[in-house]
Amino acid sequence: MLSNLKNIFKVPDLRNKILFTVMMVLLYRLGAHIRVPGIDDQAVRQLRESAREQGALGFLNLFSGGAFSSFAIFALGIMPYITSSIIMQVLTVVIPKLEEWQQEGATGQRKITQWTRYVAIAIATLQGAGLTFIFGQGNGSAFFTASTTAPDIVLLPDGMWPRGLLVIISLVAGTALLMWMGELISQRGIGNGMSILIFASVVSSLPFSYYSILQSKKWVVFAILVTISIGILIAVVRVELGQRRIPVQFAKRVVGRRMYGGQSTYIPLKVNQAGIVPIIFASSVMLLPVLVTNVIGGANGWRRTVTEWVDRNLVSSQGMLYIVSFALLIVAFAYFYNSIAFDPIRQADQIRRQGGFIPGIRPGPQTERYLAKTVNRITLPGALFVAFIAILPYIVLWVGDVQSFPFAGTTVLIAVGVALELMRQVNSQLMLRNYEGFLK
Repeated sequence: MLSNLKNIFKVPDLRNKILFTVMMVLLYRLGAHIRVPGIDDQAVRQLRESAREQGALGFLNLFSGGAFSSFAIFALGIMPYITSSIIMQVLTVVIPKLEEWQQEGATGQRKITQWTRYVAIAIATLQGAGLTFIFGQGNGSAFFTASTTAPDIVLLPDGMWPRGLLVIISLVAGTALLMWMGELISQRGIGNGMSILIFASVVSSLPFSYYSILQSKKWVVFAILVTISIGILIAVVRVELGQRRIPVQFAKRVVGRRMYGGQSTYIPLKVNQAGIVPIIFASSVMLLPVLVTNVIGGANGWRRTVTEWVDRNLVSSQGMLYIVSFALLIVAFAYFYNSIAFDPIRQADQIRRQGGFIPGIRPGPQTERYLAKTVNRITLPGALFVAFIAILPYIVLWVGDVQSFPFAGTTVLIAVGVALELMRQVNSQLMLRNYEGFLK
């Protein structure tokens, strides 16, 4: 391992890419602590205390690397771009023009990327304006917790205008700057700039979280949680690397005096093909009842009954109904995402056009049914595993009587996925220069 690390810095090009990536990450972490102008300090401290708990505030704070709890210029994080990418991927199946661009190769991908940026800026504007109005008027706690006893968080005590406009512009500009930094990392750094920024966000709070557990609990509890974290890490790595390989055989054909085809390959189907997308979708759906109860109000009558039921069952992340509903939504969205990401009809048609076939399966409808059945069977264990990892922090909080369990849920899935992809990038760079890489 030490020799492999030395080989990285022996290659000038790779060394410069790594140093550039590290510099961009440091600038990102610096921007996560630069507060938006015109914000009340006392309200920011209240927001930071509320964001430490599990729930919507904690979810937003996770993806912003703590910038949301400080209402920094990077408070929205890279989430608008992630949401925009998911929306564009879903619309590719619906809109024929986007599907045509996707089949054009690099040219079409540039067009899709450009429209993804536009949609991300629009989403950032909506989110920035919504958060500014919510917290600026002192409705932030009620909006995210559906609790009438939660303290109000008033970030703009002197009124919404004109400071509110300055806050919105600062938040949108921060998201645009993050997208630019991510693209710079992809072009001049190691690659996958957006993923690296997300990785830096989710792992930035791990040292302090473990230190807090060590300060509040005994060494025995701390050792047990560290052991559980290591076990989760090993399990997630194995699932992330796990795949089902469907063999494909290509028939031989003669063109002129040359013979083509005859080789064998395979279609790799990942066990966890959806990644963290089902968790994002499920978290958004679980937030909808809170939004509805805040819209209809809870003064008296049936409205008060609905609000109290939502507050008691769907707001508290330690409630059994919340945990079960969250897990079931993750499994459902995993199937939904895989049905969009992998089209058995298109894949079977592509195999047929290239003169290939799956051994023992006839081309055409039988291949389509075989691929669809295989994808459905392999999605179930992956979706159940992701759901278990996502609800594990809530179970630990419920059983272990601790305030937080840092290395679980979305954190570990993002950290492991990005780390493995980063190792592949570095390994490919080393192999091009005849150095032995990390992956054996």
